[in-house]
Amino acid sequence: MVPVTESYRFFVAWYMLNDIHPVVFLLMAFGAIFLIIVGRYFLIAGAFHLYFYVIGKERWRDQRLYSKEHDKQQYRREVAWSMVTAGIFSAVGALMVLIWSRGGTRIYRGSEYPLWWILPSLLIFFFIHETYYYWLHRWMHQPKIFRIVHRVHHDSHITSPWTAFSFHPLEGFLQAIIIPLIVLVVPIHLYALIFLLTFMTLSSVVNHLGVEIYPAWFHKYWLGRLMIGATHHSLHHKQFRYNYGLYFTFWDRWGKTESPVYKERFREKAVSD
Repeated sequence: MVPVTESYRFFVAWYMLNDIHPVVFLLMAFGAIFLIIVGRYFLIAGAFHLYFYVIGKERWRDQRLYSKEHDKQQYRREVAWSMVTAGIFSAVGALMVLIWSRGGTRIYRGSEYPLWWILPSLLIFFFIHETYYYWLHRWMHQPKIFRIVHRVHHDSHITSPWTAFSFHPLEGFLQAIIIPLIVLVVPIHLYALIFLLTFMTLSSVVNHLGVEIYPAWFHKYWLGRLMIGATHHSLHHKQFRYNYGLYFTFWDRWGKTESPVYKERFREKAVSD
């Protein structure tokens, strides 16, 4: 995480000390953030693809959620859309860094808030993000909206690690704006924010993996029941009408939109105790 932090500090310091033009600053920030997002995407998605679909293909065969294999054309399409999404995320992120450099966000780097605030701030971010995404996701599944905004993502009927950021530009923008909006009002340490953004990528790759990696015992405890995994989200790509959550299952349970076959399907595919 240090290179990411130092990149942000470098651009902010340069902008403040040399008073460079905001457009130049935005372009520089865009380039740095784009490289970070793309690098993180290829590192995490690539590592999962290599381990679960190349090196350990036979080992994880019983945990595969569907027997049909992916094709290279699907991978190419997913990566291409993911690069568009990375560009949108980077543009929004660059604007957020510019606002931060002028003191317009609640992101802090020092001891402005006590150490214990880090955990509550993360929980607040996760809850707001989960709530926003759940209701956005349900809205995107309205037929007219779906065809325009969300269909690109569902072209991956059988998900892969590369599906994680495969979005239409409109959906990418709608997903990108929520974190910058939250940092305008909720104080969060820079390292906590970087953790959140990294976890976002990791969670998205795991949920689209197409292989259930959570053990069966995990589902017996509250944390396991709370977390969304590959089984939960793959059912969304197959059934469409269920499992709209992002990180957690609580909105699906409260909104009665969790798939009725989810628990049984998870028991079938989870790693044996």
